[in-house]
Amino acid sequence: MKIKKTIILFSLVILTSCVGYSSTGVLGTGVSIALDPRSLGTQIDDSIMQQNLRAKMLSTNKSYLISVKTKILDGRIFLTGKVDSVEDKIKITKLAWEIKGARSVKNDLQIKEKFDFKRSAKDLLITSQLRVALIESKNIKAVNYNIDTYKKKIYIYGIAQNETERQEVTKEANNILDVEDVITSIFLVDDLRVVKK
Repeated sequence: MKIKKTIILFSLVILTSCVGYSSTGVLGTGVSIALDPRSLGTQIDDSIMQQNLRAKMLSTNKSYLISVKTKILDGRIFLTGKVDSVEDKIKITKLAWEIKGARSVKNDLQIKEKFDFKRSAKDLLITSQLRVALIESKNIKAVNYNIDTYKKKIYIYGIAQNETERQEVTKEANNILDVEDVITSIFLVDDLRVVKK
């Protein structure tokens, strides 16, 4: 009975994640395929790579799926989250490079520390403030960006329509109170292998 429940739960997780990617794209919640500047083929390739990486992580260590966030843009893999040791960080980087079609791997994984509610709340506030600033800006398509904050460092992943938009996003992030660093992986539409026409 316990095995049957586990199989059903696992199946639901897999099916839910498939539906999520087909309707929201690889960039995460709120990113519509219609608004994503990547070609449909590139979006599908990235989604397949994402699923392959998740499967590799699951078979290596189930806890990786909870503690590690992965984002794939045009074959470029971005890793964020927290792991137990340096060995885990290296192992996950190796798994990412083994994915067929990987063009680069950027590893921003942190080593786990004791939970700090105050710091976590501050990081959440920073992320929320930047998200609101991007939504309010008329020059930025906010749905094309994913934001993570850890220890007052903002990590921004996304696709800008032009250089002005990319600079505006970075400027907005730097204007948030208490931010210590802004790490961006923002590509221009022209940087992508296949540009949507």
